[in-house]
Amino acid sequence: MNRRDVLFGGAGLVALGLAAYALRGGLLPGVAHAAVEKGPFPFTRTDEEWRAQLSELEFDVLRQEGTERPFTSPLNEEKRAGIFHCRGCGQALFDSATKYDSRTGWPSFYQPLPGAIGEAEDRAYGMVRTEVHCSNCGGHQGHVFPDGPPPTGLRYCINGVSLTFKPATA
Repeated sequence: MNRRDVLFGGAGLVALGLAAYALRGGLLPGVAHAAVEKGPFPFTRTDEEWRAQLSELEFDVLRQEGTERPFTSPLNEEKRAGIFHCRGCGQALFDSATKYDSRTGWPSFYQPLPGAIGEAEDRAYGMVRTEVHCSNCGGHQGHVFPDGPPPTGLRYCINGVSLTFKPATA
């Protein structure tokens, strides 16, 4: 095997990965993909009710485990004290005191509020990741990775479109 074969083989693997990502909705907004069943959850709605409440992108991310493009959420720059809530049901998920800039393009936290987040295995894109969702409605929030800051060492990489922010009152 020569250097050209290695380079073209590596490029092929990258292209295959990008194609899978695009088909899953990462590069092609509105392309649906199958959500993992995780329930039952205390808060439920029909798909029709969810679609009436959420924008197309919000529905794709929260209900079909899509991903928003990085660096597109205004919540990525949110620095005020307050609480981040699930856009689907309003459950409090993250305290702003646990938010930090991971430089990934998505709001990141090192710890959720107690009992607010559930986890499920995600085997998309040929890898195993831990998907995180709202424990109340099952709305997809993002993923958790073991490369965060102290004290937990975790990085909850969350889609801003899955969240709302309520500033603390004085």
